[in-house]
Amino acid sequence: MNLLLLDESDYIAPGLVRIAGRRHRQLLEVIKAEPGKFCKAGMLNGLTGTAELLEIGADAATLRPDLTVPPPEPSPVTLIAALPRPKTFQKVLHAAVTMGVKEFWFIACWKVDKSYWSSPNLETASLDETCRLALEQAGDTVMPRIEFRNRFKPFVEDELSGILAGRPAYAGHPAATEPIPVGIRGPAALVIGPEGGFTGYEIDLLARHGVTPVTLGRRTLRTEVAVPALLATLTAQPR
Repeated sequence: MNLLLLDESDYIAPGLVRIAGRRHRQLLEVIKAEPGKFCKAGMLNGLTGTAELLEIGADAATLRPDLTVPPPEPSPVTLIAALPRPKTFQKVLHAAVTMGVKEFWFIACWKVDKSYWSSPNLETASLDETCRLALEQAGDTVMPRIEFRNRFKPFVEDELSGILAGRPAYAGHPAATEPIPVGIRGPAALVIGPEGGFTGYEIDLLARHGVTPVTLGRRTLRTEVAVPALLATLTAQPR
């Protein structure tokens, strides 16, 4: 926990918060914080700063937050990904949230198993927990938008152009020959297929709607590796 993520409901009085559960256990058992110590803190969807630990007991801790600093800049990339298998989904979501992605679209395609759509990892409580842990890791506070679409063709034909809104879009594709751009300027979209890749029909349909197939090289990567690698390449900062 690199940042103590607070909710408005944590306030017990003006300038005072009380936390329990996982966050309290982290302070007590992992950080071993003591009264008078400060930790990094932030308000969900708000400012960041520090919080002074005033009191910590077996069940709860009381802190005084001082939040005046904006959260880190968000990533300019919208991520559109074929829904991965449940365990991979959590890894992908966590990695991308830590990298600042604020808009996700998880979609169906031919090689997405229908059983993935019934995974408990897609339920609101699980999404919230995964995102909170990722925000704490990254020192961020702003929750992402996460959408699911379980029909490929209607998504591409009816919604994709509105999502892109004139922005460049790139699809990581094993058979592509064009290299992925390094260090884009401005907003863009990244489209990731299943581990077996999009079918020829799917990649052609994406291309007809403004998505350029690109590659990182000849190696085929797992989704949880490809996503951060492609995001890092697209958003690389010049030295």
